[in-house]
Amino acid sequence: MKTLHSENIISQLIKKNDSSNQFEVLKNSAEQINFALSQKIDLDKIAIGKTLNIIITGMGGSAISGEVVSNLFQKKLEYPVFINRNYELPAFANDKTLLIVSSYSGNTEETISSLKDGLRKKCQICVMTTGGEIEIIAKENDLPIIKLQKGFQPRFALWVNLFSLLNLFQYLNLIPDISDLVEKAKIIIKKRANEFSKEKNLPLDYAVQLLGFIPVIYAVDGITGVVASRFKAQLNENSKIHACLNSYPELNHNEIIGWETQNEKIFNSKVVCIYDKDYHPQIQKRIKITNDLIRKANTEIIEIKSEESEYELRLLDLIYLTDWISYYLAVLRNFDPSEINYIHFLKKKLSE
Repeated sequence: MKTLHSENIISQLIKKNDSSNQFEVLKNSAEQINFALSQKIDLDKIAIGKTLNIIITGMGGSAISGEVVSNLFQKKLEYPVFINRNYELPAFANDKTLLIVSSYSGNTEETISSLKDGLRKKCQICVMTTGGEIEIIAKENDLPIIKLQKGFQPRFALWVNLFSLLNLFQYLNLIPDISDLVEKAKIIIKKRANEFSKEKNLPLDYAVQLLGFIPVIYAVDGITGVVASRFKAQLNENSKIHACLNSYPELNHNEIIGWETQNEKIFNSKVVCIYDKDYHPQIQKRIKITNDLIRKANTEIIEIKSEESEYELRLLDLIYLTDWISYYLAVLRNFDPSEINYIHFLKKKLSE
C-alpha cells in the first residue's frame, strides 16, 4: 500500500485503465439522486387500492434497485415484493399485480418479454427506462413512464434507478415519507465520494487485500443480503473476477461444511463478511462461531461495516463502499471497469 500511494500509482492506473471515466461517475453519484427526484410522476392510472402484490422485473443493474428497496423497507412494506429476472412473470401475476418494468437501456430482451407477458395478464404496469423498445411499447399501451437519466452504463446508474423507484413507491404511499432519508443519503454519498476519491482511501485498502483472491461474500438475508449480491455483480463486471456469496443463517445449514476440507492452494479465497450492528443476537453468535472455523481453515476474513446510526443509511453506505472497492480492484488488475466484452458477445450471438 505504501508503495502504491507514495509513487502516486493509483492515479496513473486510473488514467491508463478507466477509458470511460467511471471514476467521475462514481464520485458524482449524488447528482443521480437529484435527477431522480426532479422527475414528474404521473401514476393516476395505477389503482393501488386493488393491488395485492408487486413485481419488479429487470436484469442486472436495472433489477438491483428492487432488491435494495425490499431490504430498506422489509419491516414497513405491507405488500409482497417479487424481483423477477426472467422472460416470463410468475403464475400469480394478474390484474391485481403492480408490475414495475425496469430496463435502463429499454432494450433488454428478457424485460421486453416480461413486459409483454404483463400486458397479456392485464397487470397494472409502469416502466422505468431511458428509452428503447420498452418506451415504444409503453407509449403504444398508454403506460406510465418514469424517465431515467441517460449517459451511464446500467450498473453505474444505481442511484437514479433506486431513487426513481423510491419516488414511485412514495407517490403510491407504499412506504413512509423518504424526504429525511433522501437528504441524509445525499450528505453521506457526497462525504464518501470525497473520501473515496483521495489517493489514500478505505475502498482502495480493501481492493488491495482482495488482489489475487476469490471473494466469498457473506451477509444476512433480508438485511444486508442486497449488499452482497450487488458487490458480487460489481466484482464480476467491473473487476472481471469470480466471486461467491451466501447468507446467514442459511449458510450454517450447508456451506459451513465446505470449510472442513478447505485447501487454500486449490481455492484461494478470502471471506468478506458484511456486518451490521442490528443483526439478531443469534446471527451475531453464528457469525463469530463460523468465522473461528474459517480462520482455522487458514482463510482470512475481511469485515466490512458502516458506522452510520440508522439502518437505511448503513445499507446505502455499504453499497457505495463496495462499488468503489470493485472499481479500484479493476484498475489495480489493469482492467477497464467499463469493459463487458463477453456480455456484448453473448447478445450478438443471441440475436443471430
